[in-house]
Parts: sequence; C-alpha cells; structure tokens
Amino acid sequence: MTNMIGVGPFITIPALMAAMGGPQAMLGWLVAVMITVPDAMIWSELGAAMPGSGGTYVYLREGFRRLGLGRLMAFLFVWQFILSGPLEIASGYIGFAQYTKYLWPELGPWGTRAIIGAVGLLNILLLYRQIKSIGTITVSLWVGTLLTTFTVIVSGAIHFDAERAFDFPPNAFEFSFGFLLGLGAATRVGVYDYLGYYDVCYIGEEVRNPGKTIPRSIVISIVGVALIYFTMNLSIIGVVPWREFVPPPGAELPDPPPPIVSWFMQRLYGGGVANVFTLMVLWTAFGSVFALLLGYSRILYAAARDGCFFRVFAGLHPRKNFPHRALVLVGVVAILCSFLPLLTVIDALLVTRIVVQFIGQIAAVMLLRRHAPQLHRPYRIWFYPLPCLLALVGWIFIFVTTKPFLIGYAILSLALGLGAYWLWSRWVRQPAEPAA
Repeated sequence: MTNMIGVGPFITIPALMAAMGGPQAMLGWLVAVMITVPDAMIWSELGAAMPGSGGTYVYLREGFRRLGLGRLMAFLFVWQFILSGPLEIASGYIGFAQYTKYLWPELGPWGTRAIIGAVGLLNILLLYRQIKSIGTITVSLWVGTLLTTFTVIVSGAIHFDAERAFDFPPNAFEFSFGFLLGLGAATRVGVYDYLGYYDVCYIGEEVRNPGKTIPRSIVISIVGVALIYFTMNLSIIGVVPWREFVPPPGAELPDPPPPIVSWFMQRLYGGGVANVFTLMVLWTAFGSVFALLLGYSRILYAAARDGCFFRVFAGLHPRKNFPHRALVLVGVVAILCSFLPLLTVIDALLVTRIVVQFIGQIAAVMLLRRHAPQLHRPYRIWFYPLPCLLALVGWIFIFVTTKPFLIGYAILSLALGLGAYWLWSRWVRQPAEPAA
C-alpha cells in the first residue's frame, strides 16, 4: 500500500471523470478491482511457490523454460519494463508540473518542460548514492503522502454534498459501443492507480512465511487502496462539481490536467491554505517518483546481473556501490517520456505491460500447473482456472479498448524486443536452452 498510494489519485481524477463524462466513470475503479483481484491470485501462487527476488522475470523464465522459451520471455519482460517503468515515473513528473502550474499560473509550455527536466535530474542526483542514506529521505516523503491523503478525505467528508457528487449526466448508463470504450479508458486509469499491488513479489526471498504473507499482502492492499481511492474521489466531487473540470463531449482534457485537489482546498479554505496544500501534493509527487526510480533501477540491475539482459547494466559504481548505469538509463528515459500527454503515458504504460507481463504470467502459472505438478505451492489459486480466465478477459478488454496507435506501439515494442533478444543472444553466445 505504501508503494500504491503515491501521486496517482491527485492527478488522475480529472482523467477518470473525463473518460465517461461524469461520476459513472467510478465504475472503472470497480472493473479494475474485478481484474486485479483475480490477477492477484496468479501473482500469489507464483510468488509463494518461487519467493525469490526478481518477480515476473523469474516466473516467466521458469514457466516457459520447458518450452525452451524461458530466457526469451525473461528478456522480453525486462525489455518492456525499460519502456513501461519510465512511463510510470513520467506520470509522476507530469503530476508535479500539473500542480506547479497552480502556484505559478503564468508558467507556459516551455516552463513546464523545464520544471519536469529539473525535477527528473534532481531525482537522479538524490538517488546517485549508497542505499543507506536513502532510507531517511524515503520515510520523510511517505509521511507527507499519508498526511496529504488523510487531509483530503477528512475535509471532503465534513463538507460532502451527495447531490453534487452523484450528479449524473443524461443517459449515463446507456449501454453502447461508446460506453464500452469509455469504460475501458476509465478502467485503465483505475488499474494505473492500483499498480504496485504485486511489489511484495519482487522481495519474496525476504518475506517471512511467503505462502500466507504474499497472498494476504496483495489482496488486502488492493481492497484497502480501492476503498481509499473511492472515498477520496467522492470527497473531491462532493465539493467541486465534476462539470467544472471535465471538458464537454468532443473536447480534449487539458494537458496537464487541472490541479483538482488544489481547487478542492481553495473551495473549502481559501487560496492561502490551497497553496500550502499544493506544496504537500508536490512533496507527495516527488516521493512517488523517488521510490519508483529507486526500485525500477534495481530491477533492471538484478536482471542484468542474473544473465537475463545486457550485462552492461549489471555494473556497480566503483566507489558508492550502487547500479549507476541502470539508474541513469531509467531516469533519463523517464524524463523524455514526461513530455507526452498524461493519458497517453498511462495507456502506453499499460498496453506495454499487458502482453508480456500480465498475460504472460497467466500462461506461466498454467504451464507450471501442467509441467511441474510437483512444485511446492503453499498457496494455490482458488477455483482454478476461473480466476486465470477472468484476468485474461479483463486484460484483453483493456488492451482492445485502447486507441489503435497505442496498440500498434505495443506490438512494435514487442517486435523490437524480439530483435534485441536475437542480437543479445548472439552477443553473449548463449547455449541452447534446455526444454526440461
């Protein structure tokens, strides 16, 4: 939950409401729960059975190994991760710029880009050090996140207006093709807000009693964060009418989107308090990207160290003993991605992960059930294979309702990954992979 609750709810509420043109868009968070809970069972079985560090690339490597594709799938995971991980960090930089514009309204497009670049470089510089000195920074940033979230929920609950919050537009629930496309967009925002529910799997070897702890951690985190997000969303639209920040049908959401939480605080307590609170949101946004860049650079390093990716990223700083090349690569790519619109960043991040990571893990857990029945499984998916099928349908729904050019981007990135794997395998002269 610490990793899940970052800047997401502060920057995505306008995007969520714009996806379906009203508060009915909160259905997207419900559908996202219906996808992520079955998916959580898949993560839980894999994480409890193979509780080592590495998460997905270990599961894909072992699940597809008996088909002779384990090394390829592990490589493709790291490849898509280089593309999707920086996109997730970039969304935090965009959120930072979004709320900076509240404090500095005359900030133009070039000023916004300068802010993003400066924050991105500062993030890299703060992490360009040994891990011991990072702990205090991380804890202080997280305290700010908790305080900010709590303040919004309590303030909204005190001043909540149900008539304003549930002001549905005409034909809000009329089923149509457009309704499905809107629901898909809202669901992608919902899944983005839940990302991180599986982070415990990346440190599985450090978890006590993983057969129980990992499944409980994942499911409780999803349900708990869903309740927090839903409450926070209602708190805001119960004070600030959604029609004030959602564009009319056919119009594009401004980029960056409106700083809705600052508007919320201004409506309740005036401009002075809103300015102070905006600084808290900026603190939260920076805390989010700080934690993401820290963790994601280590995943790239671990994969390279284990021989699943280009060896150059396994290098450590000669004096400070941290993966400096992986840190710089992920950090620089994240800055470049920050110049894209927020919704494009969110959609590209998800469609890039769906094919290799989420659908790949569904296949991996089913292959392991078939080819490795002797594998010790402290946790087994309830009602197997129904959750696998539900998660598969959900991920396909999200994928096919995305804009065609982003689907093309996902396919192109996969094709480039296959090409990069061919070059890498020739470079390192890997022997043929055993099929059993």
